[in-house]
Amino acid sequence: MYRNYIKRNIDFVTALVGLVVLSPVFLIVTLGLAMANSGKPFFFQRRPGKGGRIFSIVKFKTMTDGKDAEGNLLPDADRLTSIGTFVRKTSLDEIPQLINVLKGDMSLIGPRPLLPEYLPLYSSQQARRHEVKPGITGWAQVNGRNAISWEDKFKLDVWYVDHLSFGLDLKILMMTVQKIFKSEGISADGQATAERFKGT
Repeated sequence: MYRNYIKRNIDFVTALVGLVVLSPVFLIVTLGLAMANSGKPFFFQRRPGKGGRIFSIVKFKTMTDGKDAEGNLLPDADRLTSIGTFVRKTSLDEIPQLINVLKGDMSLIGPRPLLPEYLPLYSSQQARRHEVKPGITGWAQVNGRNAISWEDKFKLDVWYVDHLSFGLDLKILMMTVQKIFKSEGISADGQATAERFKGT
């Protein structure tokens, strides 16, 4: 009952209230990033959702489009703006995804939506993370986020799929608030963001 019906209703109401309450912060961050990123405060990216269905995720744009002499994007560390670093550290870059939750593409809690090019790299067990809607935060995020290996992330994602419940979602939500204030696990070791997944 919770997985198929109640969870969606809670997601919709919470996302709607969240957008209203956070609208002043949303506006301030939007203006700040617009000035830092040549008038582009948002970016849209294709991500796989439940069942691998592709949708367009919206996030705050924390990095510039800086490129080298050959036209390749510079490393993440070189493209992160000062305000972008702050927005990532405080997890404010996730706020626009409440729009995805309202649309039904995402849930508040679930495995993080990754890149479409990762789909063929998953093992059959890892691919089970797509049995539920992706979330703004999830079990892997509150147990290491970008500071743990891809394999550990996927194990945590599948564990969540098998144990999804209202109690677990509430626990993850409370742990997420704690993680935000502690700013833990934002980057992988030696990386400005997270290392790309190359398969198991």
